Amino acid sequence: MAVPQSMTYVQADGAGKPDVLRLATTSVPAPKPDEVLIRVQAAGVNRPDVAQRQGSYPPPPGASPILGLEVAGEVAAIGDQVSGLSVGDRVCALTNGGGYAEYCAAPEAQCLPWPRGFDATRSAALPETSFTVWANLFQLGRLSKGETALVHGGSSGIGITAIRFAHEFGARIFVTAGSDEKCAACLKLGADAAINYRSQDFATEVKALTEGRGVDVILDMVGGPYLARDVRSLGLDGRLVLIAFLQGSKVPDFDFVQVMMRRLTITGSTMRPRSTAQKGAIAAELRSRVWPALDAGRCAPVIHATFPLAQAAEAHRLMESSQHIGKIMLSVG
Repeated sequence: MAVPQSMTYVQADGAGKPDVLRLATTSVPAPKPDEVLIRVQAAGVNRPDVAQRQGSYPPPPGASPILGLEVAGEVAAIGDQVSGLSVGDRVCALTNGGGYAEYCAAPEAQCLPWPRGFDATRSAALPETSFTVWANLFQLGRLSKGETALVHGGSSGIGITAIRFAHEFGARIFVTAGSDEKCAACLKLGADAAINYRSQDFATEVKALTEGRGVDVILDMVGGPYLARDVRSLGLDGRLVLIAFLQGSKVPDFDFVQVMMRRLTITGSTMRPRSTAQKGAIAAELRSRVWPALDAGRCAPVIHATFPLAQAAEAHRLMESSQHIGKIMLSVG
């Protein structure tokens, strides 16, 4: 199938509420020498997309201004330096933007094959959370077999991916979630314990669950009022990994003495500003360590809802409501 000159995409008419999103037409991007052009069949909706739409998370220099950080589809064209992919290959990709569109260019290094038995929607649900969880919980957090992790936002796409990966690699995992329904869902998906943060203090619960020892790793996307309790919840040589600050990044009168006394590590990262080589290294580890589990039918994502591309605003409203359990997806084409 020939690549057209123009395509439909989701345009944001300035920063604002979901209503700023509408369909528009633009030129199909030309892949750079190390990129492939993907004919998009599905795209994932993620918190960074919401932040970009609101004007608080601008794309880095050189990245597509179009929303969307993960897609799945077929390779429609390849750059001159691409050697491992061919036109017609089915791939999912962590993109540098541009996912809410009929065509999207992505570096070859950030592409992975559809797992065995997966369709486009399930494949597109993998890259953002898989890259994030692997890089933060396993690379930075060094979660290993026999250890215990606490992950906030257990019913989110990242939370469910963390549950899947922790179990695959022999770790225990506790999660926090905002309702009894979400906690029950997390337990059904494999969490070893689920704490309702609206009715329970997670630091107290973690101490009880670990007989006072604390957990080895915490993955925190909340920040703010959670940080002091995160420190209290960590055991000796524990690691706190920060990936977002949904409730703020500042903590007044924070006492670091426990960090020193218990040899704690506090670290964090963002994914989008990383280089293609850095993201490619994560992709290579995912392909060798995680993709065999996906091919075997384990570690699958959970899809909460799928919207047509024209209803991207509705997908964003659902994301902001936090009523979902799992991934929110867009169907394209």
